Amino acid sequence: ISIADACAMQISDLAEWIRGLDEPSVAPLLENLRATLDSFVEIGLGYLSLDRPAGTLSGGESQRTKMIRHLGSSLTDVTYVFDEPSIGLHPHDIERMNRLLLQLRDKGNTVLVVEHKPEMIAIADRIVDLGPGAGAHGGEICFEGDLEGLRASGTVTGRHLDDRARLKDAVRNPAGAIEVRGASTHNLQGVDVDVPLGVLTVVTGVAGSGKSSLIHGSVSGREGVVTVDQSAIKGSRRSNPATYTGILDPVRTAFAKANGVKPALFSANSEGACQACKGAGVIYTDLVMMAGVSTPCDECEGRRYQAEVLEYRLGGRNIAEVLEMPIEEARDFFAGTSDAGAEAKVPKAAKILDRLADVGVGYLTLGQPLSTLSGGERQRVKLAIAMAEEGGVYVLDEPTTGLHLADVEQLLGVLDRIVDSGKSVIVIEHHQAVMAHADRIIDIGPGAGHEGGRVVFEGTPAELVAARSTLTGEHLAEYVGA
Repeated sequence: ISIADACAMQISDLAEWIRGLDEPSVAPLLENLRATLDSFVEIGLGYLSLDRPAGTLSGGESQRTKMIRHLGSSLTDVTYVFDEPSIGLHPHDIERMNRLLLQLRDKGNTVLVVEHKPEMIAIADRIVDLGPGAGAHGGEICFEGDLEGLRASGTVTGRHLDDRARLKDAVRNPAGAIEVRGASTHNLQGVDVDVPLGVLTVVTGVAGSGKSSLIHGSVSGREGVVTVDQSAIKGSRRSNPATYTGILDPVRTAFAKANGVKPALFSANSEGACQACKGAGVIYTDLVMMAGVSTPCDECEGRRYQAEVLEYRLGGRNIAEVLEMPIEEARDFFAGTSDAGAEAKVPKAAKILDRLADVGVGYLTLGQPLSTLSGGERQRVKLAIAMAEEGGVYVLDEPTTGLHLADVEQLLGVLDRIVDSGKSVIVIEHHQAVMAHADRIIDIGPGAGHEGGRVVFEGTPAELVAARSTLTGEHLAEYVGA
């Protein structure tokens, strides 16, 4: 086997091949290599190949690849911080991840996990619950203790910890289908499937089974299909929810009208910008040999506008104060229902802000730089924009990423409203609450890599639970208590 052949092999196969080699001259090297490859398999990434470009890995895959460097480490007394390690993981894979986190702890390390999944919260020795709300309503420690204490604590997390979505009493009937024939992207094995239209369809399966390959390879890109993923939002570091969603245009016009001046004054990229920082609010210093640093602008104190622009007001607020408002507060302000009254009414802006609050990002401020948003937040901001687009089919890739148990319910309500308005929604998802809420499930598997790539189940969630013929079926049945 040449080096190129070895790198192109699926890691689980490569590990097997190396195990069979008898080369005394390089025995210590093989030993190390074997341990690293076994870590890949153990963490559920055995379906990757070594020559796979790093840029094509999903967020969860990248995070688990980083973990491997530490799993084999002989260091102890180290503190590891994991930020949502369950991203992109099927319930079956979460069990594996839990074992690895416990192994790291048992080696004599401290393991800190930022997480929403009840299965991962359950293995913690100590739980710290932050809240009580999000954004300005959060930032306090609401509970510290063990699992039983959290259940009894009455915090939002404690109350929702044992929430289990029920299977729907009645599912919608498809109004047609997108035909996929002979799909063979990556590990797909000539898949033929009809993706139902007019309903909420969930595509599931273990990590690496071929879900994204099927949907992004054969459904996204078709006419009338709007795809909402977690990729970075294209825009400069000046971009924020107000500019990205188009709220700022009607707001600038309203400010100009109320003050009898031109709208360009209320743009931090145009005439109203602070001259010192050119409207960025910070001064960037490039330190050539080291990472650059940014410091708040002394002139405008980070407000981005010239002092005279901040004299102009709408509903008693200046433009900088409006951009500091959380989305939920701004929605009431522009709907004319706040203390500012009808003077601040901007129906166009209120409509967009309504959708942003609906998808669960009401705690973000209008002027928060987009570069500070998490993958899940970016996706939900994109979803709010996509809801206004003239697409007939929405494809969402793991929209529950970064969502608290209490917010998943709200997201399901949004998805229902989209379907009820006559659109079709296809969700690639591992969260059992979303599966239970689906009208149709397409399960890809049975395993990952070349052990996956086939459709192992098509039908309603109730049929999947009754059959228990796949890993997803088993975990969903356990979840709904069937």
